[in-house]
Amino acid sequence: MPVYEYECESCKKVIEAQQRISDAPLTVCETCGGHLKKLMSVNSFQLKGGGWYADGYASAGCGGTGKSTDASSSSCPSGGCCASCPASAS
Repeated sequence: MPVYEYECESCKKVIEAQQRISDAPLTVCETCGGHLKKLMSVNSFQLKGGGWYADGYASAGCGGTGKSTDASSSSCPSGGCCASCPASAS
């Protein structure tokens, strides 16, 4: 279940609540009875290992310059640098 963060607009207390996506958001602070607003939290999700790029673009070692390729130069979004990709055969 996702964990959501809320901040009370009155007492400024930040709380975490484990809720289903289909659950209604919390609206009342249990401490002071003030109005709660949902916060945007930092995500801990990271893509690790080969094949994932931190900036979203292929590195220069993959047959490119590290810049995005023109769509007309290849039918493959990666620029045809994969050995098993049909676009690399041409």
